[in-house]
Amino acid sequence: MALRILASRPDPAIYTLPWSLPLEDWPDDVVVPLTRGLSRHVVRIVRVRNNIYAVKETQADIARREYDMLRELQRLGLPTVVAKSVVTGRKDRDGNDLNAALMTEHLTYSLPYRALFERGLAADRLPSLIDALVVLLVRLHLAGFYWGDVSLSNVLFVRDAAGFAAYLVDAETGELKPELSDRLREYDLDVAYQNIYGELLDLQASESLPEAFPIDAIVERLQSRYDALWRELTEEQVFSAEEMWHIEQRIERLHDLGFDVEELDITTSEDGDTVALRPRVVELGHHRRELRTLTGLDVQDAQARRILNDISAFRATRELGDRPIEVAASRWLREVYEPIVSMRPPGAAAKLTAAQTFHEILEHRWVLSQFAGEWVKLINAAESYYEDVIQHRPDEAVTPPSSEL
Repeated sequence: MALRILASRPDPAIYTLPWSLPLEDWPDDVVVPLTRGLSRHVVRIVRVRNNIYAVKETQADIARREYDMLRELQRLGLPTVVAKSVVTGRKDRDGNDLNAALMTEHLTYSLPYRALFERGLAADRLPSLIDALVVLLVRLHLAGFYWGDVSLSNVLFVRDAAGFAAYLVDAETGELKPELSDRLREYDLDVAYQNIYGELLDLQASESLPEAFPIDAIVERLQSRYDALWRELTEEQVFSAEEMWHIEQRIERLHDLGFDVEELDITTSEDGDTVALRPRVVELGHHRRELRTLTGLDVQDAQARRILNDISAFRATRELGDRPIEVAASRWLREVYEPIVSMRPPGAAAKLTAAQTFHEILEHRWVLSQFAGEWVKLINAAESYYEDVIQHRPDEAVTPPSSEL
């Protein structure tokens, strides 16, 4: 069988990769020395011209199935890595068959959980990782996706303001159904509990977590946070016909969680005395979409929430309350965000996204103001941050994007 490359938006340079070599033998001029998560397969991060990909060796039918699954999840707008191609028909120089390969686009600024701890992530930030995984799992379950292998190792994390956003990496065991049963949801949670418990024990054994760290409490948090978010997004709410304000209140709570309500199922009792409300379709990214509409910036949702708050403060201090929010957002972008981001020193773009950098400068200003006993100007906080903080951060991107403004 001849070499065959099935690709989405194909890059012809993919063909030039050394497909006749086992993946573990690929040379250093192709492989990028980037931290990888744990995997049962051989995985390498490679550079093809200006693009970075993850390549995984596996059986041909499994690679094609996962390729199709990732593309379907992406079509549904779910946070996953982007499937790029499946390579089959590989043979070594002696004509022996080699495993097929699945290529996915490397998620810029993302890191596996172990790399985060290797780079000094404090143990008290672990709940933020669990919360990000919970949001990812709930979104997948709402879409009817049964994962089958939930773990920290099968996720990449991207910094999102004070927390993280989680992206699915491995969909090999997943199944997409019209609607997920409670039994399958519970099984996914059981698998997550067992896998994450073992992963945290490994972190403890490597001294990345303190010996006295409450692992039981962290894995129990997974269940409690999942149950709370699932109820908020799906549970039916019943109230009297005179209390219709509950509808707006429910929508606002969902917005606070970062979810948009695309459809509501509202029914009234036969006597008209009570009303039942159930959200039908919810989607994460409310703040992200609002900020993108106002400014064109495409960032993570918690980052967007923080930036929207800064725009509101800017609108108030500049006495723009009687002007449309779009006017204030345009001025904020031009007078605040772009000047601060343009101050980044060379190489800083490889360390953090522009939005995360801006968020951390806001945090840095708050700390400086506490010490100074007065409000520090943003530009002074930015100068301090760029000089004293960001230069000591390790890179989180292989190559910086050409523009993030």
